[in-house]
Amino acid sequence: MFGDLGVPEVLFILGIALLIFGPRKLGDLGKGLGEGIRGFKAALHEPAPAPKKEETKEITA
Repeated sequence: MFGDLGVPEVLFILGIALLIFGPRKLGDLGKGLGEGIRGFKAALHEPAPAPKKEETKEITA
């Protein structure tokens, strides 16, 4: 998942992030990231919207 990163490296990165952002802000960042990923996955599975038909006005003489 993280390439060549092991458990100690991931824990170190999370510890540094906790020191920088604090526990409350880190929770908010995680929540926002999770909602963003969920929304992205939902958007991938939705069918593409049908193209809108342009209405043209015919000019009559």
